[in-house]
Parts: sequence; structure tokens; C-alpha cells
Amino acid sequence: MNFPEHTVEKIGGTSMSRARELVDTLFIGDRKDVYNRIFVVSAFGGITNLLLEDKKTGEPGVYGLFASGENNHAWLDKLTEVGDAMREAHRALLEHPGDLKEADDFVRDRIEGARSCLLDLQRLCSYGHFRLSEHMRIIRELLSGLGEAHSALSSALMLRRAGVEARTIDLSGWRDEREMSLKERIESGLQDADPSREILIVTGYAQCREGLMKEYDRGYSEVTFSRIAAMTGAREAIIHKEFHLSSADPKLVGMENVRKLGHTNYDVADQLSNMGMEAIHPKAARTLRQAQVPLRVTNAFEPKDPGTLIDDQPTNTPAAEIVCGLDIYALDLFEQDMLGVKGYDSTILEILRRHNVNIVSKTSNANTITHFLDASFKAIRRVERDLIETYPNADVSVRALSLASVIGRDLSGLGVLGRGMTALDEKGIEVVAAQQPPRLVDVQFIVPRDQLDDTICTMHDLFFGRASKAVEKKAA
Repeated sequence: MNFPEHTVEKIGGTSMSRARELVDTLFIGDRKDVYNRIFVVSAFGGITNLLLEDKKTGEPGVYGLFASGENNHAWLDKLTEVGDAMREAHRALLEHPGDLKEADDFVRDRIEGARSCLLDLQRLCSYGHFRLSEHMRIIRELLSGLGEAHSALSSALMLRRAGVEARTIDLSGWRDEREMSLKERIESGLQDADPSREILIVTGYAQCREGLMKEYDRGYSEVTFSRIAAMTGAREAIIHKEFHLSSADPKLVGMENVRKLGHTNYDVADQLSNMGMEAIHPKAARTLRQAQVPLRVTNAFEPKDPGTLIDDQPTNTPAAEIVCGLDIYALDLFEQDMLGVKGYDSTILEILRRHNVNIVSKTSNANTITHFLDASFKAIRRVERDLIETYPNADVSVRALSLASVIGRDLSGLGVLGRGMTALDEKGIEVVAAQQPPRLVDVQFIVPRDQLDDTICTMHDLFFGRASKAVEKKAA
């Protein structure tokens, strides 16, 4: 399966919600050839949050409410809300009555099908011989595919109405009894496709034997995207976002002050992922690297801008490339008798894994281990409770902080740590902790939450030129 001279391109949920604008920019615009492109699409913005859980706040969606089992009406009502949100999304794209009817019928079939499936499973598990917990991973997979299938269909309908041949490739496995690997699922979906004659709109979720959600959770669409690019021998893999990869958030430091990265490497991409600013999922990046498919990140609404190329090339000139920040929790475990005793760290790591808590960074000394964590407060409290039960004589504490990071392919010789500490001190910003790993691709500053914006502005000012002051923006 090899399509000569084509690209595989991914569109995220926020950009998908502005798909009508993309017709005149990304999809068609003034392009001489609109074909030889395979688009892998996410669900419309907010839909997957309603189906699973809010990615930022952890507020439960259909999956979370169904898993709790406390209130049947809660998950049923949420599923109805998902259907309403889907209809609202495609009505913003489609105008023709025939297209609207097809999209409405699609939503009705998928939502009611999912509702019947979950109710049947609930009844089955009420007999006692069946355990609902054994099926929750499959339920998560089933729900995940609903949003992508809907956005793919809606996009294809929109493009066909605009005079372009477009085709939906639904990899979600809906009502498909075949058991396939991810490779087989992709091959089956694309077996008779011809991107030279039609734009292919592929679902970001692909049902497969491995279980994408089990392995990659919410990063599954980028895994599908990278595998398709590798398997089809794409000329280039492109991720379209609603912004450029820039030296900082332009809303914070000022649009006039940011610099587009233009060119970076996978080391920087991995650090961004660790900071919750995924350019691409690390495992998806690995797939592209191994297949020698170049990756480009562009602004979906500026199609003539080449964006940022990400490859394996090192830089010849050490430089900071991006400053970013993340709200975190510092989890401290202090045990006076820890020194010389093995097992503390591995036990903490197992508890964090069990509660699906992301470790951003960590530090330790003779009797204290501190993990800097990216998770909901509820999950952090569960971890804290388990640690207290496991180590009743230890002092376990949690503190809400923020982490600012200066990232670059090579920071050697720049004195990021020393210069950064001096600059922050001059601004009256308290540095709770700071770390500079031996492999100089990032330097981290842990600060109080209410000082994160000022920290980012100060670091950007230091390494990129004058930045707008967060405190002045807030005052305005």
C-alpha cells in the first residue's frame, strides 16, 4: 500500500470546529491540486470531553458517569447531551437539507446504538457472573470512536458539496465483527482508496486488537496518523493546529514578541509533550522517525506559511527555542529513615501509575522524594491517601505550584539556570525549586501558581527580547 507523492495530514478538534474556514484555506483555497492528501481528523472540539472526561478538569463524561454506576440518569443524560453537541457542530458546517439529514441520521444511529449497548451491558452485569469492570476498557474504546466518525462524515459531506471528491474512511469498527490489528484495520480501510482522485477523510480513532486507548489514551489519533503516514510512504506528515509553534504563548508575551520555531527536532517535541503542549505524541513521533517521514507542524489557517519542520537534526548554534509553563502539584514524601532503604521510589511510582498520574519532573535527597505531577486534584488526593496508608510514619504533603521550562535543542553555554535565577530574583519572583538536567535540552523553574505568567514573561524577555508583562496585561 503505497501512494506516490501524497501527504498525510492531521487536524485537531479545535481546528475541526472551524472546518468551514478550512475549505477556503487548507482543503481547497487556491491550490492547483486538492488531491493526494489523506486527512486524519479528531472529533469536533469538546465532543471527546463529553464522551470520556474533560481533559483539563477531569469532569466525567459519559464514560466516567457510566463507570461510577451511581446514577443511571447521569450518563444517559450526558449521552443525550453528546448527540445535541454533535448536531450543533455539523449544522455549523452543513447547509443542504440532504446533507443535514444524512448527518442527523448518522448521529441518531450512533448515539442510540451506544445507548442500547451500555444498557444491555448494565443489565448483563446485574446477574453477578459478569463484572462491569472487565468491560470498561472496551466501553472507552467504543465511545472514543463516535466523535471522530461524526467529524469525518461531516467533513466529507461539506467537501463534496463544495465540488471536491471526498470520502470517509471509518476505522472505528462500528458494527464490524472482524478482529484486526491496527495495521490490518488501516489496510482494510484504505485497500481500494485512491488519494489521487479523492480527498480521504480518516477517523483519528481506529478499533484494533491492541486497543489504542489502552496504550495511548487520548493520544490515539496521532498514533493512527503516524501509522498511516509510515505505511503509505507519505512524502510528508503534517499536523495542522490553530497556531504556530512559537517561542511562547502569544496571548501572554505579545504577538509582536514571539518567534515561530521554524525548525526544531524531536528532543524538543518530547519536552513539549512532557509539558502538556504536545506537538505530537512521543510514540507517534518514533513511528515517523523510523519510517523517515518528515513531520511539519503548521497553522491550519495560514496555509502558505511552511510552519515548523521537526526532524532528527541537531542545531549548530545553542539557543533557547521556547518558554512554556504548566500548573502542577508537588507531592512530597518525607521519611526520616528512608536513607539506605530500597523500595520507596518504586512504590510511589506504582501508586502514581495506578491512578494514571503524569510525572512532569522529580527530585530527591537523603530522606525526601518529590514528584511534580500533572493531574486533577481528585487524583492527587487519591495518591496522597494511598501513600499515607502505605507509609504511616512518613510525612506526605501536597502543594499547588507551577513549572516554567526553557527548552531548546542545545542550551549549552547559555547559562540558563544562573541567568534565569538572577532575572527572577530581580523581579521578586519566588523560586521554590530549579533543575537543570545534564542533557541540556530544558531547564525548569518551580514557582508559585500566581507567578507563572510573570515567570514565563521574564524568561522570554531574557532569551528572546522584550516581552509584554503579564501583570500589566492583567491590570489592563
